[in-house]
Amino acid sequence: MDGDGRVTKEGIRIYPAEDFAGMRVAGRLAAQILDEVGPLVVPGVSTAALDDFIRARVEAAGAISATIGYRGYQHASCISVNHVVCHGIPGEKILTDGDILNVDVTVIVDGWYGDSSRMYVAGTANRKAERLIQVTHESLMRGIAAVRPGATFGDIGYAIQSYAESQRMSVVRDFCGHGLGRVFHAPPNVLHYGRPGKGPVLEEGMFFTIEPMINLGRPEVKTLADDWTAVTRDKSLSAQFEHSIGVTANGCEIFTLSPGGVFYPPSVPA
Repeated sequence: MDGDGRVTKEGIRIYPAEDFAGMRVAGRLAAQILDEVGPLVVPGVSTAALDDFIRARVEAAGAISATIGYRGYQHASCISVNHVVCHGIPGEKILTDGDILNVDVTVIVDGWYGDSSRMYVAGTANRKAERLIQVTHESLMRGIAAVRPGATFGDIGYAIQSYAESQRMSVVRDFCGHGLGRVFHAPPNVLHYGRPGKGPVLEEGMFFTIEPMINLGRPEVKTLADDWTAVTRDKSLSAQFEHSIGVTANGCEIFTLSPGGVFYPPSVPA
């Protein structure tokens, strides 16, 4: 195996053990920034102000924002509020009490990509929103728990889908997780639904994201005229959590765990 690892027949890169170190550094910075964003998410703040903070924080760390300039995108984060599923563009929207939002940050540190997103609440969420956030986080962690050499990507999707649907919520099918490492997006596509035993087999050294989007209503989404913002077709609330992980000999390592142990918004009990 050379320094860049090898590639499976499905096009999935297998990274050598020494490459985990670079992913840890990039993942930790993304997670640290998400830790620091939390206290800023309050009623009255604009999503543009949150993005300005993230941009400044990335620059102060000597890192690069992976999203600025990506396919013409000009922001250091995606901020998706309420019924926005993903790829929400920061702007002049002012958060109000009870708004829920996903903040998605990807940084590049020494060529390695750290990609993570979390849910936040401005003020106090209602009970349905709280429960959506809890179920979405649990869906992610159940997907991660399915990761180990010899399992399949279908096992990950089934773990997420079976739990979310058991809670009478739906899994968005239009977007998926992805391989990453020294590139932003690469094989495999990590579906958040599926059948056990189906799809490529997991191997030690695979790096990818798991990032389920769960809706309170139906799973269908549509993309707005800006060609970025995806929203639920039925205007139901949507939530998402994302981690970057690496497959290890007996499970996986989460590169984007919160350095401060912070994951849920304060108003939502874990």
